Amino acid sequence: MTTIPHPIAGPAGLHVARYGRLLAKIAPKLIETEAENEAALEIVEQLMRKGDENRSPEEDAVLNLLSALIGQFEERAYPIPEAEPREVLRLLMEQKGLQPADLAGVLGSRSKVSEILSGKRSISKEQAKRLGEKFRISPAAFI
Repeated sequence: MTTIPHPIAGPAGLHVARYGRLLAKIAPKLIETEAENEAALEIVEQLMRKGDENRSPEEDAVLNLLSALIGQFEERAYPIPEAEPREVLRLLMEQKGLQPADLAGVLGSRSKVSEILSGKRSISKEQAKRLGEKFRISPAAFI
């Protein structure tokens, strides 16, 4: 088995042949249209549904690659004006009709949601990543 070191996949590395087959099947490239973005988002959602413990290192690498490509496209296609991360979150919650309790699972607890929205707590990188996945925007909007 030939592996290559990969910081995202961990010390086990990637199985080159499996990774190559997965890349050939998905054929990732720079995302240039909304249709391509939607297709990439669907693949990301399928991989996310598998759960962290059920994805292979190769699938994790593809998930990270597609997330980066989606983020790059969305930053160009949907620029977000400079705003405090909590204001971005508040706006998205309003647009989606969400209450703070609806984000408890994403941010850790109802009290953390409340602290973030009140400005007592900042959004961690991991929380930003989960918020980005939930709202389908770049996690950078929350940092």
